[in-house]
Amino acid sequence: MKLSGLKPAKGSVKTNFRRGRGQGSGGGGTATRGHKGAQSRSGHSKKRGFEGGQMPLQRRLPKFGFKNINRIAYRGINLDIIQKLIDSAKVSEITFNVLVKNGLAGKTDYVKILGRGELKSKVDIKVHAFTASAKKAIEEKGGTATEVNKLLIDSHGEAKS
Repeated sequence: MKLSGLKPAKGSVKTNFRRGRGQGSGGGGTATRGHKGAQSRSGHSKKRGFEGGQMPLQRRLPKFGFKNINRIAYRGINLDIIQKLIDSAKVSEITFNVLVKNGLAGKTDYVKILGRGELKSKVDIKVHAFTASAKKAIEEKGGTATEVNKLLIDSHGEAKS
């Protein structure tokens, strides 16, 4: 075997056709693009989803749904998670800032306390929203459930009055 005898496998290398290089190129006056139309022009590219003049799929299908720009998305935290936080951090008052410090909420989140699980100790909670069952469970143990307006929270996560 000699290095001078090496060549690529048959069919693996294709020579590029240089369009628009005159009559001698073998492409004729149209440079193999056919006559007229968008595809014969320079710079032509099909739109994504183009189906050759047929109505494209994304236009044949009906529109549905919408995004409500006024929707408030809450980060839900259940009572069993609150109880774990009380046991581990030994806190008697839970504020938005405490939840952020412990990684249960982001500093731009709205927090809603949900009613899954049960509380074993008294706790005062100040967050943005509560479900009825969570509020009832907190108050049964002697704690308070105070709703705080998101706009009234300062840069440290504490509620302003």
